[in-house]
Amino acid sequence: MTASVHPVVRRQTIADALRRTAQRLPAKSAVICGDTHWTYAEFDALVSRLAAGLARIGVAQGDKVAVLARNSHGFAALRFALARRGAVMVPINFMLKADEVAYILRHAGARTLATDSGLAELARAAAALDTQVQQYLWLPSEDPSEPVPGMHRFDELAACTDQLPEVALGSFDLAQIVYTSGTESTPKGAMLTHDAVLWQYVSCVINAEIAEHDHALHALPLYHCAQLDVFFGPAVYIGSSNVITAKPVPDNLIALIEKYRITSFFAPPTVWIALLRSPRFDAARLRSLSKGYYGASIMPVEVLKELASRLPSVRLWNLYGQTEIAPLATMLGPDDQLRKPGSCGKAVINVETRVVTDDMRDVAMGEVGEIVHRSPHLMLGYFNDPDRTRAAFEGDWFHSGDLAVIDAEGYITVVDRKKDMIKTGGENVASREVEEMVYRLPAVSEVAVIGLPDPKWVEAVTAVIVVKAGETLTEAEVIAHCNQHMAAFKAPKRVVFCDSLPKNPSGKLLKRELRQLYTG
Repeated sequence: MTASVHPVVRRQTIADALRRTAQRLPAKSAVICGDTHWTYAEFDALVSRLAAGLARIGVAQGDKVAVLARNSHGFAALRFALARRGAVMVPINFMLKADEVAYILRHAGARTLATDSGLAELARAAAALDTQVQQYLWLPSEDPSEPVPGMHRFDELAACTDQLPEVALGSFDLAQIVYTSGTESTPKGAMLTHDAVLWQYVSCVINAEIAEHDHALHALPLYHCAQLDVFFGPAVYIGSSNVITAKPVPDNLIALIEKYRITSFFAPPTVWIALLRSPRFDAARLRSLSKGYYGASIMPVEVLKELASRLPSVRLWNLYGQTEIAPLATMLGPDDQLRKPGSCGKAVINVETRVVTDDMRDVAMGEVGEIVHRSPHLMLGYFNDPDRTRAAFEGDWFHSGDLAVIDAEGYITVVDRKKDMIKTGGENVASREVEEMVYRLPAVSEVAVIGLPDPKWVEAVTAVIVVKAGETLTEAEVIAHCNQHMAAFKAPKRVVFCDSLPKNPSGKLLKRELRQLYTG
């Protein structure tokens, strides 16, 4: 038997990644948020002091610490300080209602809740609903804000001079519990270890070409794993400069891209569309931008063409995945955006992906099946939910719940969530296909296609449309257009016009809400 070394010698955790970057690039700009500007050396040192401060107020290794806050330098520092302390981060969607937040707090067993001034009222209301929360941590915001009385202050904890307790933390220890968006059912807590998140960082750096010279803008919510772990985490890991904002609106985004010469930016298609529609859109102001990323849903082909025309120097990536795989699974690169429009590409370097039938047989080319994965990115399982964990890993593959087809070159195209497949008149209709057809109408700004109960068709294909400002469109025009270009059973039977579509903060359309709104 050979001698073994102490595990700490080989350790690789999220906090180790920051320390190593700070050692390589101490003077480089790490985080800019509002008036705050930290180099990597400053960022790393502050994270260590904050971790010691967390220990001082009783946060122990393995404790669940919930974070209900908008994007800020405070959020960014807390993310790494929790990892350095060995605590488990539980980020929470700030768009939830108090009882929904309370469900996550109870389910995770969080005793500490971090929040900011703008969300403090929601945080306290939720914590009061039979949770285990015993203390609060106030985080500073992008814009100056007053600390909330009765909460531990970020600045005071970050000034702690105590020696940080030694933490026997390993790569396979739990780093975070990230709750799914709950678009289909009650949220599930995906348990992600340090090594799962870090293997995912490696895939992001390689496949999404995240680089040390990037100036990255992080505008989508950091509580969501896409912004936190596909972009911010890998950017820190590799040594990019990072601008953080809590305001993903066109005027602010355009100003920040111009001011900080941003080269790299991620947003769901809805935000890219909003940028294109903004009266302040000016390609000259965005001339520094060279890498554009999107996810959460497929970019409409017509929008891809518009982006290529109006921002020709921006290379685009489509990144697909889900919370449970930390979250990147597949990628469609810049060279394939218009060659394979609508595709989510192929598995990234540390993921193995198949499209299978219900009996786990690989589908034939063009046949619809479910996407399944194997990867070191994957979660350990759902926290306190063995039944749904078993179902998700049936057959020793992770089942995504997404339906897709695969072509002769191995490119995967998602056609729907299992629950979004419309069954109309005995036929299956993929809502995504109908949406792409509706997007061909120049007057359409956004569209979501859903199935609504119908006495004749069982489910009637229904298009819910937001019309561009200054344009007009009628139900008859939409139906006629679709009937002209696709099988009649796929064309909408109903068209509804509205001012906006419901989305979660990651930009994902909430079709369940649309079905509830328009049923009956």
